[in-house]
Order: sequence, then structure tokens, then C-alpha cells
Amino acid sequence: MQWDLVIQGATVFDGSGSPGRVLDVAVRDGRVAALGENLPTESAAATENASGRWLTPGLLDIHTHEDLEVELDPGLPEVVRHGTTSVVVGNCSIGLAFGAQRTNDQDPIVDCFARVENIPKTVLRKAADKATWDNPRDYMTHLDELPLSASIAPLMPHSMLRIEVMGLNDSITRDPTKAEIDRMAGILEESMQEGYIGMSTDGLPLHFLANQPNVQKRIPTQYAPFEEYKTLTNVLRKHDRVWQMTPATDDGKLTVQLFMLSSGRLYGKPLKVTALAALDTVNNRQTRTQALMFANLLNSKAMDGNFRMQCLAAPFKIYSEGVVSPLAEANPLMRQLIETELEDAEARRKILENPEFIDAFREMWAAGKSGFNVGHLRRKLRMEGEFLTRDLNDMELFRVPVAGWVGQTLAFAYQRYLAWLQNEAIADDEEERRVFAAIGRDIRDDAEFFLALLHHYDRDLYWSYTSANRNPDVVKQLLLHPKLLPGFNDSGAHVTNMAFFDGNLRALKIALDDSEATFSHMVGRLTREPAEFFGLDVGTLEVGARADMALINPDALRAYDGETSVEYVYRDIFDCHQLVNRSEGVVDRVYVGGQAVWREDGFTSEHGNAHLGRALKAGG
Repeated sequence: MQWDLVIQGATVFDGSGSPGRVLDVAVRDGRVAALGENLPTESAAATENASGRWLTPGLLDIHTHEDLEVELDPGLPEVVRHGTTSVVVGNCSIGLAFGAQRTNDQDPIVDCFARVENIPKTVLRKAADKATWDNPRDYMTHLDELPLSASIAPLMPHSMLRIEVMGLNDSITRDPTKAEIDRMAGILEESMQEGYIGMSTDGLPLHFLANQPNVQKRIPTQYAPFEEYKTLTNVLRKHDRVWQMTPATDDGKLTVQLFMLSSGRLYGKPLKVTALAALDTVNNRQTRTQALMFANLLNSKAMDGNFRMQCLAAPFKIYSEGVVSPLAEANPLMRQLIETELEDAEARRKILENPEFIDAFREMWAAGKSGFNVGHLRRKLRMEGEFLTRDLNDMELFRVPVAGWVGQTLAFAYQRYLAWLQNEAIADDEEERRVFAAIGRDIRDDAEFFLALLHHYDRDLYWSYTSANRNPDVVKQLLLHPKLLPGFNDSGAHVTNMAFFDGNLRALKIALDDSEATFSHMVGRLTREPAEFFGLDVGTLEVGARADMALINPDALRAYDGETSVEYVYRDIFDCHQLVNRSEGVVDRVYVGGQAVWREDGFTSEHGNAHLGRALKAGG
């Protein structure tokens, strides 16, 4: 028997949750051909020694927006280097299933992605230029024509489906007719037959369109009536496909209605639902409690649902370029600044110079921080509704022209300013003296100081805030909860705001810190378990399975610190900077279809050049 490759002596974790076993793995024609001890190698074209390393199925990233990057860099390097070999795209109701959908008065990819996923319009236009197809079937064909180094599983994006049927303007200004709902359902039915793994919608009150005249309008999915949701999810229910949704956190009644669509008791057959997100938020301790309550309720015998909330294996650390942050969209005042074009610093400065804006911001910033009132009680009890912090102590400076401030909090910078007011000689850095002089001596409080820094530095004031998942013990509990799914990495989105490409490795690290048995269980939670939920033929390491595999150095994984692996790099292919992770030494090799695309010293020649990944279809 001729084998293309034999990997020798690895400890194999097959994705079933069973303990690892030291085995040889033989690969032929892109699939696992044999597993066993001391396999013969005489007829193997190549052998690789993996002694001391752990071999797992290629990891599955269930929440990405890599549908944009794959058009510009089909190797998906920032995903693959961490051992991920399959990604779900078309999340949050936006995607490329219908191509660019451009007309004289609409540019939906740019309009929907720019603020929702914080991707520069220049990058989005490049991706939209590549999107020459105009229907879901041809999109699947297109994906198979790319030299993919990871496989792509598309969801039908609801916002784009509404735009296709109603047009962008009508989709955000009126209800659909019955005929339009029926047409949406017909297109969704056809896409299910083409192998789409489900549909995505979105309800977060953070997600706005980015092009004039609609910058104060949310994305189309959020204007759908309940009857539309019900009709479309019935198509998913019929085909046993997945509904990826995000609850409307500002509309509790609608959220409960939509969650209940998972119930087989109410609707005759359970609907697979995966929802964002089970997070242990800092401002509102109820978030985690409510997520677990719904997970337990909807999956109970009484409701007969199939409901999985997604959870993140990392502190939810959000970086902000000045005011540009996904969390800031929830604040009406900060949203005024975000509604300007990304490059238009002068427009933002004009707003920041308005005395009425400054006074309104100071009032918002101080609300509930003192006195005997409901707002103060909610703040004390961690039951606030704010997404973003209003405390300079929470805001850590990542990149700013004043060298001495980097790594410090904005509260540190404010205290330096207050000291400078008493003694200007305290500012011993030329840039610090310059910014304090520009701000002047009339700043009344920390809120106005923050606005003054935004006015002076704009996006060069680059800071971070950890809004959730600060307690590692709670994160571990969420990752291991049987009714949750590890994910919510948002890979490929928020290019300067988030860096969770290594989210799967962080989950494995948390598990390994507990025990090798927990590590084996977590491998299954990142491979076979989500693959079965989404109906994909990936995620296993057994004879006949596709040879998508990750070879991990367990000692390096034990020592890995994802918080220190974040880097701000320039991506030539995007012509912009991006936050990425560098987990060097943790993943020795990544195989897609039996071909190595990553080795510990870098990417191979096959990466991004050979047709190794594919469009993943539900049911194979």
C-alpha cells in the first residue's frame, strides 16, 4: 500500500473525547488511511517524526467573518497558523452569498460590514470588487475555485437576503410584503438544497450602516417582523440546519420570542440555534446568568430545544482607535463621532469642539456614579446596561505618542495632567508637555480630559478595555458547560479592535491547565461536537476522515499566554494595520487535506497556492 505520508509517534486525540494514544497516522489522497502502532513505512512517500507532540483534528472556528479576507488572501494565514482548518462564515446576517449586490444607489458589502465589523471601507471595496457572482449557488462554486488553506462553511446572511429581495433602502424603511417573505423563504430553501449550513440574523443595538444617508439606520435584519423570522426559521427547521442569531438586548420581549423558536414543544420539531454570547460581563453580572438560564430552559425536556450559546475562551478585551470601537456604538454621543468617515478626523474634532456636546458627554459620564438614585444602585450592583466603561482606570493605553503613557491607564495620564496644573515642570517628556499645553488649563473633570485627548490625538489614542471574562474560573466553567459552544472568536472582523484568532488554542490551554483528560474533552468541543451540530464532515481523526490535522507542542501550550501574543502589524494585502496573534512554538504543523500548510518555521509553499480547503456543505 502506497502512503503519501506517515506521521510517527504522535499522541493522537481523535476528537471523541477519549484519552490520547501514541500512534502512527498514515495519509493517502488527502484522507486518513491508517492508524496504528509502528505502521510500516517502506512504501510511504514521506515520514515525519512527531514524538512528544499531540495530534488533533483540525480545529473548527464557528464564528468568523473570514468571507472578506478569503477573497484577498485565500490562505487565511491568521487562522491557519493556530491549527484552525475549518471556519464558519456569513455570521451576524452579513456575507457574500449574493456577490457585491452593488447598484447605482447601494454598496451593501461596504455599508453593512464597515461599522458592524470595523473593517476599513478601502478593504471592503477590494473584497467587493472580487465578488462577481450574484447567487448563492455560484458563491459555493467560487469558494471551491479558490486555493483555500482552510475549508469554508457558509451561512445564508439574512441582511443580504433582505437586500436581494427588497433592495437596501426598502429593507430598512418598511415591512416586507407576504410575497417578499415567500420569495426570501424560496431563496433560503434553494440555498439549503445547495448545502448552506443555515442562516444568520442579528439583533445587537450596536450594528449600524456605514454609508450616507443611512448612518443612523441599523442593518436590514433588525427591521424584520417576527412573522419573517418565523417563516425563515421554519425552512431551517425542515432541513435541520442552524440558525445563528444575536439577541436584541434592547428588546427583551422580542429576544424571548426568538429564543423560543428553538422549542420543539412549541413548533413541532427542535430548531438548532446558536446565539451570541455567554459572557461574564463587567458592567452587568446578569448577562452570564441569563445566558445560562436560557441554555438550560430551552434544552430542557419541557421545551425540547436545541440551543447553544457561544462563549469566548479569553478576556473580552476590546481595543479602540480613539472613539472607533464596536462597544462605543451603543452610546448615542460616541456614535455621533463614529458616524463620520474613518479618515475624517476634522469632522470628529468639530463635534468635539461643540460646548453642547461636551456638556452632554460630561452628564452621561457622571450618571449614576454618585448620589442616592437608581442609577447609582444599579452601578453598585453591577446591573448597568452600558457596553463601554466610563472609568479611566479601566482604559489601558496600547499606543499613544507619549511614550511614558504606553501600558498605563488613562487615569494615570489624567493624574499626570492634574499634577502638571500644579507644576508644569512635572511633564518631563516633550510630547507630554505638548499635549498638555494643547489641552490647556480649563479641563473640568476626567470626562472632559478624555474628550480633549480624543480631540488632540483622534485615532492615535489607541486604548483597550476588558469588558467581560475577567475571571478565568468563570471562563473555564462556560467553556465546559455542555449546552454552550466554545467560539465567538470573530476572526477576520474588527481588524484593529480584537485579536482572538487564537481562541481555540486558548480554550485548549485552559483545559490542559486542568488535566490531560480535560484537554481531550476540549479537543472534542472544538472539533467533533461543533461539526456534528453544524452538520459538517470534519472534526474527526479516524480512518476515512479528511486529513485536516494540527500537531501541537504540549509544553509550549502550557506556557502560552494569549494576552501577550497580540501584535499590531501591517497587512500588505489589506493595505492597513491589523491586530493579530503570534502563538509561535505552540503549533508545530498544520495539515489540510494531508498537505502541510504551516510548520513551526512558517508557512509552506502549498499555503495559499494549492487547492486544499473546500466549500463545506451541510451533510457532506
